[in-house]
Amino acid sequence: MSVALLEDRIARLRLIRSANIGPITYFHLLQRFGSADAALRAIPDLAARGRGKAPRLAARAEIEREMERVDQLGARYLFLGQGLYPLALGEVENAPPVLIVRGHEALLDRPMVAMVGARNASAAACRFARDLAVRLGERGHVTVSGLARGIDTAVHAGSIDSGTIAVIAGGIDSYYPPENRDLQERIAHTGLLVAEQPPGREPQARHFPYRNRIIAGLAGGTLVVEAAPRSGSLITARLAAEYGREVMAVPGSPLDARAQGCNQLIRDGATLVQNVDDVIEAISSFAAMPFRQGGQDFRPAAPVDASERDRDMVIGLLGAVSVAVDEVVRQSGLPPMIVQIVLLELELAGRLERQAGGRCSLIE
Repeated sequence: MSVALLEDRIARLRLIRSANIGPITYFHLLQRFGSADAALRAIPDLAARGRGKAPRLAARAEIEREMERVDQLGARYLFLGQGLYPLALGEVENAPPVLIVRGHEALLDRPMVAMVGARNASAAACRFARDLAVRLGERGHVTVSGLARGIDTAVHAGSIDSGTIAVIAGGIDSYYPPENRDLQERIAHTGLLVAEQPPGREPQARHFPYRNRIIAGLAGGTLVVEAAPRSGSLITARLAAEYGREVMAVPGSPLDARAQGCNQLIRDGATLVQNVDDVIEAISSFAAMPFRQGGQDFRPAAPVDASERDRDMVIGLLGAVSVAVDEVVRQSGLPPMIVQIVLLELELAGRLERQAGGRCSLIE
């Protein structure tokens, strides 16, 4: 690795590991300044314009320790915009700026199907998921799931020899649930582990929705095998639909609460799945698309700055209740780029919180 590339990667990691900087802010900073190093230098001034204190920036020594740990684990980084980052995931609005992977990266070059479901799944549903994963593997497809109890575990167990990808909520070296430790290590040797969080970070409740977006973003479609209403599996299915991917569900008895989520998905238009042919037919158009592409990177946009009047107008339209960014643009009458710059300044100043679906709210 050249010195220039190493320095760029350190700067990118410093940027995404810094406080108040999530994937969307990271993207806007790279787009505005063209490089992570330039963005890091500009952050104090941007936060001041947002009328707040500059966020804590990750120290170089901290990042170097992380990189050393990743190397010790036999893992590596995939950076959005360069290298062999998964193309489909990179199309997601809040795609992870960096992934840490351990195992066989070549699995990212094959058609992928996400399979998720209830943690307290029935024995029949687990058997169906495991058998379907086996059949998908025999047909050259890779399963993607979240290594949770129940359906996820059955999916990984059924496809561990043919190819499975486990997306971890915490760091690549965290084991959750603990009883899946051996399964996780087996996947590291025959499949692929994927994590967004740095090594050593234990999974927290807020990490699981972020994990779900990776599961949905990697695959051409998401299949829900068994899920209760308002479950995490339905969140993954909703994200898949937002990303333009196929949503599939296995029907179940109306007398079983664990089947209500799947039955509702089918009622709302999800593809009903009874066998492997149904799955392959549903994602056939997506399977023909390229899976990874290297060499793309961020190009700096023309520099545009917001005036104090622009800031006052945008701040005046924000409040504790979240609002769509498009609505702020419409009501302010300002160019979208100006609104995004003000939101960027506010977030770096610790005064803005972003929510799913392109919404944000002001932190009073």
